[in-house]
Amino acid sequence: MKVAIAGVGNVAKGSYLPALSKRSGIELHYWNRTAEKANAAAAQFGGTVHASLAELCAVKPDAILVLTSEKCRYEVAKELLTYQPRRLFFEKPLVARSGQANVTEEDFALGREILQGAKAIGCETAMVFNYRFFEQSLRAATLHRERNLGPLVQATGLVNYACWSHCIDLLHHFGGEFGTISALAGSEVRTGAGNTSPDVAVAFTFRNGGAGTIVGTAGTKTIYPFFELTLSFANGRISFRGLDGDMELLDYAKSVHESFAISRQWSRWDLYNQSFGKSANAYLDAVAKGNPPPVPGLAGLRELQFEAAMRKSVRTGLPVTPDTDFPCDL
Repeated sequence: MKVAIAGVGNVAKGSYLPALSKRSGIELHYWNRTAEKANAAAAQFGGTVHASLAELCAVKPDAILVLTSEKCRYEVAKELLTYQPRRLFFEKPLVARSGQANVTEEDFALGREILQGAKAIGCETAMVFNYRFFEQSLRAATLHRERNLGPLVQATGLVNYACWSHCIDLLHHFGGEFGTISALAGSEVRTGAGNTSPDVAVAFTFRNGGAGTIVGTAGTKTIYPFFELTLSFANGRISFRGLDGDMELLDYAKSVHESFAISRQWSRWDLYNQSFGKSANAYLDAVAKGNPPPVPGLAGLRELQFEAAMRKSVRTGLPVTPDTDFPCDL
């Protein structure tokens, strides 16, 4: 299987390539705007470096992993589509020209344009959303299924912007599509590299009738858990936080309170890096079997849809219906 990497930065080298280079039957190909980074990756992990996206696509890869910065992902994806690739797998968020803490309404429109362009040429799209592949996220999905917890009826979250798009995706993953979104913005908080973003408090409903709230911020200290989520289902409640925190289950049917911990031999950054390999390998397994991707590109657009609706609500002071104001139209 030919796997192309478009964008060979720290995430690609630190989180994807250690796993991909161990996968049997993989032929790696690289492109990066700074050729030195691509050459360094090839020297460390093996593979072939290409001078342009056209040259990268000319080898007809089975899948192209678009791992560029979210700030330039739109431009790279648009150029890739001109060469009619078979499959594109995107890092998150799908598009964020001002960075992941400052997704705009325009970013949604650009993300939709990418996916519409891909559909028009028969190019299959997928997203990483590796938080779905954390041990506790996988455990939550298993508990939800095995304990018959039912539909998600309430959800709450406190989330650092470093994992904001991931937690929005987890809400979508467990609760389905959003119905209405209403948001308020607080004071500006420094997000790094001289940038700032306001805290946001978002109230939302799911189309299934459930409801919830989530707070996004750059103000929580990152030596502590990056996020806290509580998912309240019809027949039980699951709470977990951080990349390696304990999980609590309240099973209403059994009248029990259970806790689940991850082995302490792993640091949260071990688990973080492992989740990329799990996500990428699950995707490539699907490619090899001819199955749909485990996380479709539409999930990335749904995440941007939430953020665009949130921004519009902050701007107008009114509730927003995402599917009306920001239709995905795929």
